[in-house]
Amino acid sequence: MKTRNLLIAAGTLLCLAPVAHADSVPPACAPSAEYTRLGGVLPRVAERILNREPVTIVAIGSSSTAGVGASSIDHNYPTQLEKRLNARFPNVVFHVINRGMSGAVDSQMLARFEEDVQAAQPDLVLWQVGTNALLHSDGITKEGDVMRDGLRRLRAIGSDVVLIDPQYAPKVLKDPDAEPMVELIRVIAREEGVPVFHRWAQMKEWKEGRHIPFEAFLSPDLFHMNDWSYACWAEALSGAISAAAMQGGFQFASQPVFRP
Repeated sequence: MKTRNLLIAAGTLLCLAPVAHADSVPPACAPSAEYTRLGGVLPRVAERILNREPVTIVAIGSSSTAGVGASSIDHNYPTQLEKRLNARFPNVVFHVINRGMSGAVDSQMLARFEEDVQAAQPDLVLWQVGTNALLHSDGITKEGDVMRDGLRRLRAIGSDVVLIDPQYAPKVLKDPDAEPMVELIRVIAREEGVPVFHRWAQMKEWKEGRHIPFEAFLSPDLFHMNDWSYACWAEALSGAISAAAMQGGFQFASQPVFRP
């Protein structure tokens, strides 16, 4: 009787256990072609790849760069990007240094440039901009000057630069300056001749085009990204960096694609 009761209890628990449904499976990343193109070249990175020399990348930004929302540091976007670039270019060593600081605004990042960026002598700087200025209600009035100053300083050390715009998330969308900030980054990049990785548009496509719910690509706070979206961001960005390097007139062998 005791054995029978244990079997019944076990069966009851199995019945109550959650069932894995097909819709719980993470969607395929499959970044659109427009998000694997930067609209500019990365000549220093291209030359390093051509000569099979190590490529140093510094990722500077706020919580999205630091990896808040990821389950571990192995799942933040800089770590994922390093894995994917090394998979694409097996004869070149890529090292991605994460200089993200949660809560930092662009002016604070600028104040850290000498220590966090210049000291690493990077070949490429990925600068995530704009988000915290919106959250802190700083608006966009001063951001243009800060970005232009930062780009001037990065050019002075000879680094390639890619700007990365804000994430498409409910807490950001509440700010009426969100779309103007994205447009400001695009305009400054065009005027200064640097590429932009359009994270905003990529995430907007997930939500509005592919109808992926926010809960699937954001952490529970509906602001920070999660393992899936960090991996998908890194996948698209690795493809964009590869394409931008090849636009410099260099030809490389066909590279494998690293999937999340």
